Amino acid sequence: MNNPIITIQQTDLLSDNWYLLNKVTFEYQKDEEPAQTHVREVYDRGNGTAILLYNSAQKTVILTRQFRLPSYLNGNKTGMMIEVCAGLLDKDHPEQCIIRETEEETGYRLSTVHKVFETFMSPGAVTEILYLFVGEYDASMKVNEGGGLASEQENIEVLEYTFDQAYAMIATGEIKDAKTIMLLQHAKINNLV
Repeated sequence: MNNPIITIQQTDLLSDNWYLLNKVTFEYQKDEEPAQTHVREVYDRGNGTAILLYNSAQKTVILTRQFRLPSYLNGNKTGMMIEVCAGLLDKDHPEQCIIRETEEETGYRLSTVHKVFETFMSPGAVTEILYLFVGEYDASMKVNEGGGLASEQENIEVLEYTFDQAYAMIATGEIKDAKTIMLLQHAKINNLV
């Protein structure tokens, strides 16, 4: 199967209030078939990064809990989500970004992280590539209480669970965040904890 030929015909900015929402008109031509015109809305919020902090000796992980408006609007009664530490790149290299975000959100200062993979989380509507990492922590790396930046209106609760407890929270529905599920499964498959 050959890749289709894509020709962008027009891009119209619908909103740049927080991030960019564009309406894109493009032609899609597959093999020898006639080209078809498609119109799609595409949300560009930039690329992001996330990390699972794990302690192999204690068999624990650090997660965060915070309010997520889109989940609230789509039936999550409290809007609170348990997730791995994450953030937007803001023109940083993914490794630099996740080290900074880890300290801001969790209070742990890491010097080394390991890239697991990168993924598109919702490629039908969002341009974001998410770079996923794991990093080992211990008590000596704790430099502050975390919780995020007040200037960014972050109200992040830092949680420490045993790995088994966190992994079980996938099945109970307490953890519904895709990046968190993927990183916990990566840790399980690779016996990190």
